Amino acid sequence: MPEGKIIKALSGFYYVLDQDQIIQCRGRGVFRKNKITPLVGDTVVYQAENNREGYIMEVKERINELIRPPIANVDQAILIFSAKEPDFSSTLLDRFLVIIESNDINPIICLTKLDLLTDEEKIHLMNFVNDYEKIGYQIILSSSKTKEGINELLPYLDEKISVFAGQSGVGKSSLLNAINPELALKTSHISSHLGRGKHTTRHVELIEINNSGLVADTPGFSALEFDELEAENLSNCFPEMAQRSSECKFRGCLHVNEPKCAIKNALENNEIADYRYHHYLQFLQEIRERKPRY
Repeated sequence: MPEGKIIKALSGFYYVLDQDQIIQCRGRGVFRKNKITPLVGDTVVYQAENNREGYIMEVKERINELIRPPIANVDQAILIFSAKEPDFSSTLLDRFLVIIESNDINPIICLTKLDLLTDEEKIHLMNFVNDYEKIGYQIILSSSKTKEGINELLPYLDEKISVFAGQSGVGKSSLLNAINPELALKTSHISSHLGRGKHTTRHVELIEINNSGLVADTPGFSALEFDELEAENLSNCFPEMAQRSSECKFRGCLHVNEPKCAIKNALENNEIADYRYHHYLQFLQEIRERKPRY
């Protein structure tokens, strides 16, 4: 039976791309019975009744998957964060990074709306940029209005499945439109009352970019939970901590109150940004207070 990739899931239908044709498929009842939900990005085996409609018979093993947004087999995550409107949040960025790192997906940070910053605000933002670059993260500074950073981003998208993710209103759809104006994705202004954007993307869909890459435009959201992450694995999602953890005196060190902790020593020596460590403690507390799953 033929195989293809799900590029869109909407209202119980799965749109499977097989070479140059798209087959509209439904899932067999066996998926519901086995609690398997096909996701955008899945490689599937399907049975076609004709050249337009069919049924998904099998979901191939996934390399990785995300819950919010629901997508599988992602090569990299382009984390879109605005410099302003809404204001840049290192706390929210670190939440995204932890989720992406925990799923073994390569993150690339893309800061948008640089054109809205004053010179003083840009200097403040660059302090964060320098911190994240020292950790090893790739950062692209962009503006959909001035087209700054667009050409720098394009090579990263070639021959990859990329998920564009970020808070509502940060400019994900505007950035995709700047990359490819033919997409004409719907955008929305920031609500002055709520301080965030309206959800203009209603579903996850893989969009072809530059004839070689697939990009997922996803619904924006402002909260991420650490439902699948255990406390002892959290520091592995902070690269600057992961590379020093083996130097701690005690195995299983959580880097809080333990003596001779390499992470706390690095913090005292300004080798780790204090706000990153603060976020680590905040996330650790959330995981510890998480309600047990049954």
